[in-house]
Amino acid sequence: MEITQYIIGIIAIVIAFILVKRFVSCLIRSVVTLALLAVLAYLYFNYLA
Repeated sequence: MEITQYIIGIIAIVIAFILVKRFVSCLIRSVVTLALLAVLAYLYFNYLA
């Protein structure tokens, strides 16, 4: 009984790690995209408009 609980715990930790890693990479990608859009908007409004 303890071995199955230990295995289930390890599986849950691995799944949580994968989800957190995916969420963080998606979050970082979103932040970088927003920063690039902000820079492009700044350049557009200051130099082209």
